[in-house]
Amino acid sequence: MRLKSSIWVAAYLRRCQTEGVFGAVRRRGAEEAGAVLVKVALLDGKAMLYVPAPQTVYDDSRPAERIFMPVSSQPVPEAAVEERLVKEIRFDPDAWIVETEDKAGRHFLDLARA
Repeated sequence: MRLKSSIWVAAYLRRCQTEGVFGAVRRRGAEEAGAVLVKVALLDGKAMLYVPAPQTVYDDSRPAERIFMPVSSQPVPEAAVEERLVKEIRFDPDAWIVETEDKAGRHFLDLARA
């Protein structure tokens, strides 16, 4: 059973805070199972966007974890990330948007293996 999105987001923001990274919920989604999109602003006009990995990359022995994947391999202009977020919300109105700010680009997410 997967942790509720609202609890996962609260724990994620707490983790960011303990590491000295500012983070905030920009958009609340469905409490129970809304997808979580994480934007990491690099404070130089660029950002990274992390989205939920497809179910095919999940390990059967650990199906309850949340695994993410970057939308691009390198930081992109923040405007491009914002455009993608608009499309994602149009596609899934129950999604959450979490934004963090870190010059080093730290995200503290479990990433899907390439």
